[in-house]
Amino acid sequence: MEEEQQIWIQKFFTHLQYERGLSPQTVVSYRRDLAKAIAFCGRNGIGNWQELDAQRVRALVVAHHQAGLSGRSIQRLLSALRSFYVYLQRENIVDHNPAQGISAPKGKRALPPSLDVDQTAQLLNTQPCSDLLLRDQAILELFYSSGLRLAELVGLNLSALDLDTALVRVVGKGAKTREVPLGRRAKVALLAWLPVRAGWINQSQEAVFITRHGRRLSPRAVQKRLRLWGLRQGFDVAIHPHRLRHAFASHLLESSGDLRAVQELLGHADISTTQIYTHLDFQHLAKIYDQTHPRARKKR
Repeated sequence: MEEEQQIWIQKFFTHLQYERGLSPQTVVSYRRDLAKAIAFCGRNGIGNWQELDAQRVRALVVAHHQAGLSGRSIQRLLSALRSFYVYLQRENIVDHNPAQGISAPKGKRALPPSLDVDQTAQLLNTQPCSDLLLRDQAILELFYSSGLRLAELVGLNLSALDLDTALVRVVGKGAKTREVPLGRRAKVALLAWLPVRAGWINQSQEAVFITRHGRRLSPRAVQKRLRLWGLRQGFDVAIHPHRLRHAFASHLLESSGDLRAVQELLGHADISTTQIYTHLDFQHLAKIYDQTHPRARKKR
């Protein structure tokens, strides 16, 4: 790929960050996916973006599928490529979008790992014995109470918390803002953590969750602390933010049956993303049926 064509990639990333307001993590994902397209172009002698056509994009899909890339990852790659070409068309660099209408191979859609209600209670019902554990418990309770993504939690500022009305304002994907309820246990945990935070803070820091040195807690640090908390509580499975977010969604759906409400609380733009939780809900109902219905119980 010629140097001039590479420049348009950099301009696209600037567009994503400053015009569309996407998070740094999302921009990194676009960069990683488009790097695959650039490498493919290099291997196949494609010197500029106008030369990439639908037939070659299909070859790109086949090559990555045969290399073992999942259908979901290929779909993300195609989405990044489509977005890039929309930008190139806007700038009059190309006159077509070769990724338009091309789909990734469908793979088996795995159910997200979750915790049942008893496991969640085991994880959360403990008495913190240090300032650090007070912070960790507030993090855990907020993940499970409000279904936040990891990036949403580490990006949370004090101004987004309204403890009087028990609401938290979250900036999600695409810089979209939503308000979600704050559970009673999460509110109690935050009220215990905030005085500790006040002793660690420096004047310029607005982050809700910080290190002992007053810096905003990083995503990696949160992941590490949750894993350690799980080990401390005797879990033999990894405890990570997405597991708690999935527990929040599946437990809420089991109790309410309101898929649209769960979609809003999770911040999903498309309800089809949320519909995976209906499978979790069905598994729960099927288990109850098998255990209780006279015609379902197997004779011993």
